[in-house]
Amino acid sequence: MTNFALKDRAAIAGVGQSQYGRRLMRSPIDLAADAIASALDDCGLPRDQLDGMIVSFGSPIGADADTIAQLLGLKLRTYNQTWAHGRFTASAIIWAAMMVNAGMADAVACLASVSFSAMRRPMMGGAGDREGGREAGGGHGEDPVYGMTSPGSGAALVARKYFDRYGTDSRALASIPVAFRKHASMNPAAIMREPFSVEDHQRSRYVCEPLHLLDYCLINDGAACVIVTTSERARDLNKRPVYISGMQGLPGGREEFIWAYPGLGVLQQSIFEYEAGLQPVYKMAGVTQKDIDALFTYDAFSIVAWIALERFGFCKPGEAAAFTQDGRIEIGGELPMNTNGGLLSEAHIMGWNHQVEIVRQLRGECGPRQVPDATIIQWANAYGDSLIYRR
Repeated sequence: MTNFALKDRAAIAGVGQSQYGRRLMRSPIDLAADAIASALDDCGLPRDQLDGMIVSFGSPIGADADTIAQLLGLKLRTYNQTWAHGRFTASAIIWAAMMVNAGMADAVACLASVSFSAMRRPMMGGAGDREGGREAGGGHGEDPVYGMTSPGSGAALVARKYFDRYGTDSRALASIPVAFRKHASMNPAAIMREPFSVEDHQRSRYVCEPLHLLDYCLINDGAACVIVTTSERARDLNKRPVYISGMQGLPGGREEFIWAYPGLGVLQQSIFEYEAGLQPVYKMAGVTQKDIDALFTYDAFSIVAWIALERFGFCKPGEAAAFTQDGRIEIGGELPMNTNGGLLSEAHIMGWNHQVEIVRQLRGECGPRQVPDATIIQWANAYGDSLIYRR
């Protein structure tokens, strides 16, 4: 079996979500139950045929996989869970695709369920952040030894480095949150739907300079779920399958930093001219960047959208600031991005709400924010992981 044998052999058969909002006062288990039930209903799969689960964000902000299985009365043949950070979305779907093709499960629910705003301290970072403390200077960008325990501080370092190296600024970066808010204004599920201007962005307060409040993702509650099964099985269910054509896992090592590509020189990284080259995800899917109809990325902070564009070769290092101007990444533009509004405006469900939107775009279910004739959509992140989906 070659490395490329999994191309198009697994598919997303169903997608679902809970309500998104702030202080919903519902437990992550409750929200997860809504998302799983919605996804099963979407594809018409009986609950007793769900035999696998991967949860990408556990307690204390989310719900642990074994607890979900127990309390919902699921009968799973296999399950898994990542630790409580958002960078594992693609990895969870890759594992599910391998599981169903290895015969370890027939249908795998992949999900995150979070309750950020119902926590006693509605935040990540700080002395009480146990998960942040686990990083100990690793690739997530939090380093408790030096008191840097907020993901936003790492993103701010990247933004400052990028602005200085390539001669751009916060005003140019505003194109990202402004575009994503426009998309959210067409999305009834989005928490923040009122459009804002570049001037509004510039007037918003700094949280960690040079990043403004409107460069930061939302803090909210909600859950989203996708059902992964074999392509053959998916074709027998209710909705048109969305095939997983390309996969690229998370890289690691001293040159990796969650909000930057290698060579930018943040934290432990060296400084050199990064070249995207032929990323494995394109090789596996048999496509290039020019074939991508829409791009989705983990937008916890505005700056990482620029980094993702350059990491995957949509433009060269230093060119993303110009690339994202004049509506180019908006619906109707050359490369629409995060048409759901993203973490910045729809909701922060660890990127799982993006997977739901991708599937709906490829089915043609997105109404006024539909990308015309969307056939191939990519999920690609600043940290280097990626999926390519096709209808």
